[in-house]
Amino acid sequence: GEEESSGSGQPAASVSTTTVSTKSSDVYDVSDIVANCISSVVSISNVGTTEFQPIFGTYEQESQSSGSGIIIGQNDTELLIVPNYHVISGANELSVYFNSDNEAADAENVISASVKGSNEDKDIAVIAVQLADIPAETLSDIKVATVGESTSLEVGEPVVAIGNALGYGQSVTSGYVSGLNKQVSSENANGTFIQTDAAINPGNSGGALLNMKGELVGINSAMIASSEVEGMGFAIPICQAEPILDQMMSQETREKVDESQASYLGVTCMDSTTTVNEM
Repeated sequence: GEEESSGSGQPAASVSTTTVSTKSSDVYDVSDIVANCISSVVSISNVGTTEFQPIFGTYEQESQSSGSGIIIGQNDTELLIVPNYHVISGANELSVYFNSDNEAADAENVISASVKGSNEDKDIAVIAVQLADIPAETLSDIKVATVGESTSLEVGEPVVAIGNALGYGQSVTSGYVSGLNKQVSSENANGTFIQTDAAINPGNSGGALLNMKGELVGINSAMIASSEVEGMGFAIPICQAEPILDQMMSQETREKVDESQASYLGVTCMDSTTTVNEM
């Protein structure tokens, strides 16, 4: 038949069709990535104090929460770990469990940690574990994460999330980069995130988001969770976090001071009298 025209005597504009990707579409196996990288992710336990303000005053109650962290480096005496700030906020007792065996932590296999630096606005922190406190067998097994380039991520690229989901020990989920430079506001952080459909559940906060090379590209940070929303997890791009982490890693570790030795600044109250008022 004759070529369809646009009505002006000219051929209709042609829209190009998509081409088949040259990349493999087979289901990807992430077991090698997990085997190599899971020992860079730790579980974190935070025993802290939560303040409540009911109608009849304010009171404090001990609370316990769990999260994840990523081994990001070491110095002569310390192993340095990155969690989310909200994972370690308000901690009275902070402990780390190197649980690449996939089992939940218990009182016999946790190691005390101290805060080295924190940034509440970016929801990241650095905590330190003394190398001398880590058993030799554990020390030989754990690894420092290899940092990748989050700026080179593409939407649709496969990623793997590892973390201490629900406090049950390390678990692995996988998915894709759903979006980049996503502006998200939550009670924990405001900023630009990597969006992924890899399941990120409570306890995954501070865990690793890895590319298919096993490189750290994001710090799992927030999740939109409701009965209407599914498959929307978020991670802090590592290229945003790295300069802040480098600065915090060089700070002096803040050891928790025993309450009997802590200094304080306060005021002493007295009844107001005529003499005091005149003075």
